[in-house]
Amino acid sequence: MKITWFGHSAFRLEFGTSVVMIDPFLTGNPSFGGDAEAASAGATHVLLTHGHGDHIGDTVAICKRTGAKLVTNFDLAMYLARQGLTALDPMNTGGTTDQGDFTVSLTPALHSSGELDANGVSHALGLPNGIVVSPKDKAEPVVYHLGDTDLFSDMALIDEMYRPSVAMVCCGDRFTMGPRGAAMAVKRFLPSVRVAIPCHYATFGMLLPDATGFVREMEGANARVLVPEIGKAFTA
Repeated sequence: MKITWFGHSAFRLEFGTSVVMIDPFLTGNPSFGGDAEAASAGATHVLLTHGHGDHIGDTVAICKRTGAKLVTNFDLAMYLARQGLTALDPMNTGGTTDQGDFTVSLTPALHSSGELDANGVSHALGLPNGIVVSPKDKAEPVVYHLGDTDLFSDMALIDEMYRPSVAMVCCGDRFTMGPRGAAMAVKRFLPSVRVAIPCHYATFGMLLPDATGFVREMEGANARVLVPEIGKAFTA
């Protein structure tokens, strides 16, 4: 599997015949600063963890341009359908859907999910989630994107059910786990994870400026920390 991080929580997964964008916050993402169309070229699926603007990002533009299928919670899917999206596979926490090369499972996350419209009206957009991508080719890794969340002990059940070997772990603090909580999540509750990729930091001034604290807190862990370069693909 080829994985590319675009800053914040935005990732691209490439395996089999699938190109999967997760939380594609590209346009307006100060950590990215690249070409949003190039970053999402050939997308077959867009997966969203929750309904905040820094995670919905370029979803509508990507899906309309590429024909990618949107997979997310029901409420958020219906909200984006009203913006013209038609290729939808709505689901909800605990569910699993078949996407051809892979399945998608939505797991719990401790956060919020909603957006303000142009009139300043708040829309609740379902529950926040983590996402598990399970390729049918067993040579490919199972990927767990934690979404935006705090530490919670039922992560151990997620590990037991899905056995993820790669995890995208939020660690920027203030709105999600900080370094200590993120490292504890991996070390104590996600023993299947062999590669931990920190995310959701450095994007805005209120977040931690780097992943140094997470790397330090992960010392002695079984999982290897991989701090990717933004926009540069790596293999997992």
